[in-house]
Amino acid sequence: MIATFITDYFVPIMFLSLIVLLLTGFPVAFGLAATGLVFGVLGIALELFPTNLFQVLPLRIFGIMQNETMLAIPFFTLMGIILERSGMAEDLLETMGQLFGAVRGGLAVSVVLVGALLAASTGVTSAVVISMGLISLPVMLRYGYKREIATGVITASGALVQALPPSLVLIVMADQLGRSVGDMYAAALGPGLLLLVIYITFIIVLALLRPSWMPALPEQARSQVTATGASGRRSLGMLLLACTFIGFTWAGLHNEVMAQVFSKPAQAPSDQVAITALIVASMSALLFASANRVTGWGLLSHLAERFVFALIPPVILIFLVLGTIFLGIATPTEGGAMGAIGALVLAMIRKRLSWKLLNQALENTAKLAIFVMFILIGSTVFSFTFSAADGHLWVEHLFDAIPGGELGFVIAVSAIIFVLGMFLDFFEIAFIVVPLLAPVANSLGIDLVWFGIVIALVLQTSFLTPPFGFALLYLRSVAPRSDYTDPVSQQTIPRVRTQQIWKGSAYFVVLQLLVVGIVIAYPQLVTGGLHKTVSLSDEEILLQLNRPAASLDNPDATLANDPLSNPFETQATSDQDPMAALLQTMRSSP
Repeated sequence: MIATFITDYFVPIMFLSLIVLLLTGFPVAFGLAATGLVFGVLGIALELFPTNLFQVLPLRIFGIMQNETMLAIPFFTLMGIILERSGMAEDLLETMGQLFGAVRGGLAVSVVLVGALLAASTGVTSAVVISMGLISLPVMLRYGYKREIATGVITASGALVQALPPSLVLIVMADQLGRSVGDMYAAALGPGLLLLVIYITFIIVLALLRPSWMPALPEQARSQVTATGASGRRSLGMLLLACTFIGFTWAGLHNEVMAQVFSKPAQAPSDQVAITALIVASMSALLFASANRVTGWGLLSHLAERFVFALIPPVILIFLVLGTIFLGIATPTEGGAMGAIGALVLAMIRKRLSWKLLNQALENTAKLAIFVMFILIGSTVFSFTFSAADGHLWVEHLFDAIPGGELGFVIAVSAIIFVLGMFLDFFEIAFIVVPLLAPVANSLGIDLVWFGIVIALVLQTSFLTPPFGFALLYLRSVAPRSDYTDPVSQQTIPRVRTQQIWKGSAYFVVLQLLVVGIVIAYPQLVTGGLHKTVSLSDEEILLQLNRPAASLDNPDATLANDPLSNPFETQATSDQDPMAALLQTMRSSP
């Protein structure tokens, strides 16, 4: 009786057992592996599986350890930790605060912009939230920012790490969905920038409607001024205009210059031209600011110089790393390795690189990499048994009753992941839930890249939702828990309550859900920039297989024998061509 019940409901019992085991606090990686092994043995005993079920499992585990895509995770983690601990966050926040602090909401806009830049250069949420919580939160509290707005801006900016490349979430999502990391990065760029624009627009509108919530910096707090008392923004504006002109000029000359360098004409794609133009413009600003400082020309203000030296080096590193990935010049693993080397060079230039910093960065990187690999191995053991029991069919049947077809499925999945994100880490959701949903999405004809971006955006909201929103916990760990005396103003600053952090994040959760709705309604925001795969008919595939290899000495002879280039030539019959015979047999078979 019991054996029959377990046999009939094997898959749901297995899934519920995993949930109960995780709720007990048992480590996720070992819980996944234990559930998979126990139910695998149970299925063999009930004769649901063959006795040699687990013989192929070691090969799968070795395949995980040999997955070069996952190497991008430790590389980008090391890059982020080195940049964060080399003082980049402090310099950027100080400079942006001076640049925008004179207007209402300027500090909040600075935090969002710096958060986006740190997200694109570090890819680590904890580094961004903790850095800005330690640096910018005391400043905003000192000058009268509403606590809910100050904490909400910091946590939301830290959560941008999940939406902007080189996000670790996107790397894992690409691996689980079987898609290219470069495609996931390129697809996430549009929604990430849209989210950034919506954040800034919300802050500006709120500053106009509630100016007392986000006051401007007082005059005495604006320290970056020239000898004449000017703010120094004019020279910065002139420098930006000059570099913009250089960038546009390079864009017009790019193809001609590349043709001269490689001794042959070339028509570069527009994205390659844009990235190289941005790199040239950024390098021009850095070279001019360096020459101005060395020669003492005095053409740039202190604010302009500080802006260039704080902003341009990490921007160039971002363009080099992400640009080479987007253009297909480097794989994500190679791009991550280049980013890690670049971060070490920047830290060395800033004279912040030490054995202690390097040791801490390597230790934290190793911990995160081991954590990810253990969860991935455990989820593989679980999904191995789950798939053997046709669990994907059970999951597919769960969504059969949902109205709306593809749209209803995506909305339902988004709601489920949003709720799970309140309690589970994004790695756990990516390794447990996504492999169960991906086959269903694929069977419905849903673009898996777009599907992955929707899930990543929903997972981003999980960082801001209590009780276990990680961005909230990171900020809570560094926000003042008791009243303190501000060292600059000598005023008593009240403590930051946990409820204020939760309330502040709610504003930005609504904005993120708005972006999720926009991406669902307009998939072209994600898929518009991706390169389309050209589909070939059966006849075209046969012609490609029959095409002889090109001769280096006489390529024209190959073209002469190419069926595609000579349509009047008699085609090979099935008697002469085994591939044609095979295709003919497949077509004639019922």
